[in-house]
Amino acid sequence: MSSQKNDLPSFRRHRRLRASGTLRDLVRETEVNINDLILPMFAQEGLDGKEEIASMPGVYHFGLDALRREVDDLVELGIPGVILFGIPAEKDDQSSSAYAEQGIVQQAIRALRRDHPELLIMTDVCLCQYNPAGHCGIVRNGQIVNDDSLALIAETALSHAAAGADIVAPSDMMDGRVAAIRQRLDGHGFENVSILSYAVKYASAFYGPFREAAHSAPAFGDRRTYQMDPANAREALREASSDVEEGADMLMVKPALSYLDITRRIRERFDLPLATYNVSAEYSMVKAAALKGWIDERAIVEEVLTSFKRAGADIILTYHAMDFARWQKEQAKR
Repeated sequence: MSSQKNDLPSFRRHRRLRASGTLRDLVRETEVNINDLILPMFAQEGLDGKEEIASMPGVYHFGLDALRREVDDLVELGIPGVILFGIPAEKDDQSSSAYAEQGIVQQAIRALRRDHPELLIMTDVCLCQYNPAGHCGIVRNGQIVNDDSLALIAETALSHAAAGADIVAPSDMMDGRVAAIRQRLDGHGFENVSILSYAVKYASAFYGPFREAAHSAPAFGDRRTYQMDPANAREALREASSDVEEGADMLMVKPALSYLDITRRIRERFDLPLATYNVSAEYSMVKAAALKGWIDERAIVEEVLTSFKRAGADIILTYHAMDFARWQKEQAKR
């Protein structure tokens, strides 16, 4: 037998570094940490308690009191922050609830800031939830107009900053919105509020459950005149470059799972902090399969989140954040 081994051709023994769990942990290249995660949350005006979103098991619309209780649990788990989406009681053509001082997001920011001064509060800045057309800009004659939308988008960001947001995250994909927001924030003394730009946001079918969650499905047409074509990669670099020039502090790629190549391209080109958004259908597919007993949910989620970090993301917005944090806490106790 020994003579047969000596006759084997020379080769590398990669398996040596996989021989035990301790050794695998020692040489692991990519780690997902609770501190990497941000939980998206939906605050709904006039809601008492919370209501589960049918297409997103385990994700809820929250009234203000229920939101505060949920964030208490989030802070206890060690998750550093949230990104807030608002669902107003009323909508109008000027999306006025988006930037109202007593809007649902503005109320939520103030409540969470009082409860948890150290919580990182991000806000989604968009108009789609707040107007009957369900589009991310002002609609005129069936067209989504760009330049006139910028003032309302910037006003929305300003209202969030004034309420106490740390980071505003424009998701509308109107050209020039980062510059408009930066100018408005700086002009009102909010130079230290950061902009996380949804720099690379694709017109994706993976947003389906979110449209139910945010009550924001377009009343006509689609969003392909402002969100990106999923077939385009080089265009992503142009979009990100524009936002960097306009003053973005961080960049985002959305969706996450089908756009790992885009995350890698953005990571290699730009040195700003990079986020990716593990969007609603990516979440719901995992949850649905787990509820059927078809997959190991924890193993799948950990593998998926690791893929985002491996591709180059620094920050992961994910509806799995609470589950992941609980799993990490359980593992730490063993």
